[in-house]
Parts: sequence; C-alpha cells; structure tokens
Amino acid sequence: MTSALLAPASGAFSFGGIAVKLHTLSDRRPLAAHVWAKDPDGFYVEPFWVDKRLFEVERFSGEICDPCAGIGRTADAAHAAGYRVTATDLVDRDYPKLNGVADFLCSGRYVENVVCNPPYHICRAFAEHALKLARRKVAMIWLARRLNAAHWLQDTPLARVYLLTPRPSMPPGQVILAGRKPGGGQQDFVWLVFDRGHVGPPELRWLHRDGDHVNS
Repeated sequence: MTSALLAPASGAFSFGGIAVKLHTLSDRRPLAAHVWAKDPDGFYVEPFWVDKRLFEVERFSGEICDPCAGIGRTADAAHAAGYRVTATDLVDRDYPKLNGVADFLCSGRYVENVVCNPPYHICRAFAEHALKLARRKVAMIWLARRLNAAHWLQDTPLARVYLLTPRPSMPPGQVILAGRKPGGGQQDFVWLVFDRGHVGPPELRWLHRDGDHVNS
C-alpha cells in the first residue's frame, strides 16, 4: 500500500499519516565561521601564538630570513626569541622593521634559515626555492589539506610536521589592518620544518597554543 505525498506551500507534507516539516536554508542557523574574499597576493595573517610557539619548540642556528614579512608576525616572534632577522616582502605593508621590498622567487641570495607564512597558491614554489637557498632549516605554514597530495615532499629533508591546535584563523591581511577580529576559521594549518641534516621520514607533532597540552 502506498501513501500519498502532500507538499503544501507551508514547507510540510504528510507521509503515511505522519507530518513532516521541510527545513529550508532560511531555517538553518548561520555558521560562526567567516568566509573571507581571497587576497590576490596571498597575504594572510596568522595569530601571534602560531609563530611564538614555533620558536619555543624549534631551535635555529644563525639568522632568520622571512621573505613574506607582511605585517611582521613571524619576524617579530623571531626577534623576541633572540634571533637576527631579515624581513622582506613583495609589497611594503608598513611593517616598521621591513628590510626591503623583494620578490623571493627571483632571489639568489643564500641564507641560513627561512621561516615564513607563504602565499598558499604558490607555496610549493616557495618551499622548493627556499630549500635551494637555505643552508640549515626552512619552516613554513601550510594548509593541512594539501599534504596528502604533496608527494614531492618525499624527496625533501622534511623533518617535522606540527599540527596547529586549536585551529587558527588566518584571514586576509586587510581584515587585520581594518581592526576586525578574526574567528571561526574553517581551515587546518601546520608548520612544515625542513632540516638539512635530517634523514628518514618526518615526525608528526602537535603544537598547542597554550604550550604543553594533552587533550583528555
């Protein structure tokens, strides 16, 4: 025996004598997450703790080069950790300690270490170029969802992958410069740390905002 389906304009229908309400898009609660417009230059800004925590757990020998200085989050954290820093960017974003405007992908200057938050749409090119120029370590923020397809990483001295937790919001830089408070990020991020002296597979670690933290 079949039952008739009645679908009145009210958004409800009867099936086998049971009233069923249809939920439309307007019935749904809005998501807390923000969806920002893409920045054409790949200029996104991480929370302060992302850089601070990296320098607390990862030691570097020699000067730090940040070729994606932006508004100075990584460079300032490196300075605070006691490192000498050279900070450059493709665009001058009024960072007071910027050492100059430069296109990193055209640079042939060898450095000790590269630490940065690169443009995500050309992150592989940044990583490969950094590995040509850095004598010691390279550390870069990456989108976690891109790792499973990044088979080329197998041929690099990738030593450690730090999963950032809780999930940090990294909006376009203009959002931060406008004084807006980011939150509700939808992407997961990691630090990739390459070490010239590393041999073997990378180690997976968690990097928590609040220091040594174990989820119960």
